[in-house]
Amino acid sequence: MIEQTLLAQRGALIGWVPVCLGIGIGLYFSAQQEPDFVLLAGLAMAAVFLAVLWRLVNVAYAPVFMAMILVLTGIGLAKFRTDHVDAPVLGFRYYGPIQGRIVNIDRSASDAPRLTLDHVVLERMSSERTPARVRVSVHGDQLLTSYEPGETLIMTGHLSPPAGPAEPGGFDFQRHAWFLKLGAVGYTRTPVLRWETPQGAGWGMAIFTARMRLSHAVQTAMPGETGAFAAAIMTGDRSAMGQDTLAALRASNLAHLLAISGLHMGLLTGFVFALIRGGLALIPVIALGWPTKKIAAVCALVVGAFYLALSGGNVATERAYIMVGVMFVAVLLDRRALTLRAVAMAAIIILVWQPESLMGPGFQMSFAATTALVAVFGWLRRFDTYKLPKWVQGVMSVVISSAVAGFATAPFAAAHFNQISHYGLIANLLSVPLMGMLVMPAAVLTACLAPIGGWKIGLWFMDLGLRWILYVAENVAGLSGALSHVVAPHVAVLPILTIGLLWAVLWQGRGRYAGGVAVVVALLIWQQSTRPDLLVADNGSLLGLSSDQGRVLSKPTGSSFVAGIWLENDGAPVAQDIAASRKGLQRAGRVVTAHLGPWQITQVSGKTALADLTGCGGADVLISNQEVPEARPCLVFDIKALRNTGSLALSQDATGQLVVTTAHGVAGNRPWNRRQGPAQPPIVLKP
Repeated sequence: MIEQTLLAQRGALIGWVPVCLGIGIGLYFSAQQEPDFVLLAGLAMAAVFLAVLWRLVNVAYAPVFMAMILVLTGIGLAKFRTDHVDAPVLGFRYYGPIQGRIVNIDRSASDAPRLTLDHVVLERMSSERTPARVRVSVHGDQLLTSYEPGETLIMTGHLSPPAGPAEPGGFDFQRHAWFLKLGAVGYTRTPVLRWETPQGAGWGMAIFTARMRLSHAVQTAMPGETGAFAAAIMTGDRSAMGQDTLAALRASNLAHLLAISGLHMGLLTGFVFALIRGGLALIPVIALGWPTKKIAAVCALVVGAFYLALSGGNVATERAYIMVGVMFVAVLLDRRALTLRAVAMAAIIILVWQPESLMGPGFQMSFAATTALVAVFGWLRRFDTYKLPKWVQGVMSVVISSAVAGFATAPFAAAHFNQISHYGLIANLLSVPLMGMLVMPAAVLTACLAPIGGWKIGLWFMDLGLRWILYVAENVAGLSGALSHVVAPHVAVLPILTIGLLWAVLWQGRGRYAGGVAVVVALLIWQQSTRPDLLVADNGSLLGLSSDQGRVLSKPTGSSFVAGIWLENDGAPVAQDIAASRKGLQRAGRVVTAHLGPWQITQVSGKTALADLTGCGGADVLISNQEVPEARPCLVFDIKALRNTGSLALSQDATGQLVVTTAHGVAGNRPWNRRQGPAQPPIVLKP
């Protein structure tokens, strides 16, 4: 029985390759310790042993051994990638001169212009210790459009190591920055001055320069939000998008139209493919004697590669190009383009090339949507719809694809962004067809007419389409109940949910229903997910206490980024001042006290308040944003300790014990946070 079940899977084994690689990569990134040489050697020997068994066992069981080999391979790929991008990370807070070359210009979450610099020079710091890249937010009325990509700038600013999670188990920006070789982040309030003009920067910088000039030209020709939108989908430059527009796009589930991802790459290359093939079909000599379909596929690949380069080549765009590339290569090889095999091949390439992308929402959501679409439309091929009118088939395709993609990505979007758009399907039905039929063709028209100076004609059509999309986003986002928020899930939810959904799609036979069971289990775990009783920011200046009214914050301003993340993860985002006005914390000047049952936690801000505090002031745990020089009769987390532990989560367990969990303890001792020292297990205080 088992042999027959395993043999029935042989026609669909390619789909399990990225799944097994992903399991190995996930195991690596979830580990508490970096695997050492002895462990890696042991894993390599295990892989060799499994390879031998794979050749010796019954053919039915061979895929099981290959799956284990692929899991071990995934661990090795992630480890190799981590070591390959190893670059210096700033180990302290720096203030002084900063010199570097512009390699990116964008905006921060607070809407401040931001520069990413390489070729960094810091005062009295050797090149071996200097970060490969730094990112500096520019405050004040400085026009970044006056600077050219590739220019070397000088400024005086503050730099810090990349921050850890805002709360234990949260998004790890340290890990994200590690793979970007981003060794420090900070800000400047002084004028940014030119030091050197661009000199022989190479192809990469030349493309970056072309991107920024095109973005500026588009925004000049199309002022306002539509121009910023057009620049974003043509060049990947979203620095001009307003925060209100971004919020409306997210609330209406149209934010995917802004990022250059699978939809844009698919629409553009699909339009080019159809245009070239249709144009060649009009010429009888070529249509009858030439492989027009393959010629169109090659042209679409070339245009897609150009779009990839022009858009900045970020991870989402690279992933999108690989996916469409695999599909057009299938056309060149006379294979069906849209199959689960093609999706699996694209996933394998990305996981081998950039294993860390598995942990990001972009990879998860794009492959969830693509896999679901291919699976559902493959299932629909069983039904004869050719007798229906063409317009009915077109409408059905749009409705089904929007609904399937929306449902497939909804749990991942909710897990990562803590929100669900209830009218996203309506917004997508009103916007996506126009994106494909007007906006992207207009972008191609703009590119074609640019050499003869007629590119504004294409921009005029783009403006019409984008105005409609923004109108839909604004009105759908403004509907009552358009958006709801959910609690951040337990760490086990996404892995169980993902494997369950993939099992339901890939497994052959009745056993696929087990995938549905896994999905239900994941949703039940999510429903039971709880939030910490008390959260402490890694700078010691903000507390967040859970109460019946929602989380109570210790202050109405300051540390707003961390405060926003806490409230979003609670599934109840409100303005920081509203959360600070709730009852639950006792405030006495710059001293804030919280109680968890019999336990007292006191936060002290500033040197004066700390000096006036006698002992611990009756607290069991003392939090301070200053260094506490002398020993005190309680558990102390001052600014020095918090730099090592990261943010804190405190909860009272069922036995009355106070459990203190640190962000560094949850993340483990990894290369991206090694400056923090050994990771500590949770601290338990007994009554």
